[in-house]
Amino acid sequence: MADHDQAGHTGHTDQAGHTGQAGQAGHTGHAEQDGSGPEPLSYSKWARFYDEIIGDRSEELDRLHAYLSRYHPEASSVLELGCGTGAILSGLAYRYAITGVDRSPEMLEIAERKLPGGRLVRADITEVSLGERFDVVLCVFDTLNHLPSFTAWQAMFERVHEHLADGGLFVFDVNTVGRLRRLGMSTAYAEDFGEHMFTMTVRDDHDGLSDWEVRVFERQGDGSFTLHSEHIPELAVPLRQIRAALEPHFDVLEETGLHGEPGNDSSERVYYVCRHRQAVSTRRQPG
Repeated sequence: MADHDQAGHTGHTDQAGHTGQAGQAGHTGHAEQDGSGPEPLSYSKWARFYDEIIGDRSEELDRLHAYLSRYHPEASSVLELGCGTGAILSGLAYRYAITGVDRSPEMLEIAERKLPGGRLVRADITEVSLGERFDVVLCVFDTLNHLPSFTAWQAMFERVHEHLADGGLFVFDVNTVGRLRRLGMSTAYAEDFGEHMFTMTVRDDHDGLSDWEVRVFERQGDGSFTLHSEHIPELAVPLRQIRAALEPHFDVLEETGLHGEPGNDSSERVYYVCRHRQAVSTRRQPG
């Protein structure tokens, strides 16, 4: 990979200014890149509960390790778009130079504690411009579904194209049309975690967009509860439309379900492993 340099970076840095400016050297804190995209999902109200609610990520880490070992064993650098609290990157940091991008400062604060030697940047994954390329780009835990328009999905694919080395791997997963439809028809989900309670209600909105209302009931010392509520968008996109959007820059190596079976629009989740197609030179050879 090219131009990877972590020296001098601690914590998460703010990338201020216009798209395309790196502007990171010598900064501490988080990198913020302003943009005019859709209103971001912030997770501001329940970031500190996120890891406890989501639980163990070892199965997903095993899956990613298998993909990287099979398709890019010589990889040395990883960029995760939508890195959240750093749960995935913390499981890769022992082997790879890691960089994480997220829009939530609350999530990045937690990630910073897990990744003292990592590089974390606050930016919109549809607009981020780091000025370098990586061997692997990840976007997991249905982060892509959180982008509420397919135009935003396409913009994110372009950012991956810009940041991925020739022959590099792009690995992501999506909740399918079928799964989101089923969730929209199901009853609210609830579970206890520690002393607190978590509920999730999924409502079918329009044009494939679902609204996930997440509520955390935080138990207080006097036995009462404080409610933290947040709405999360999830966009359902047919697999054929995803493949068509990938085609200009990527070759799809895998499009599989949870257990390695061929993925389809009724699968619970579909995992994509894509190879970044090498740029074809258009320069004329001397005759």
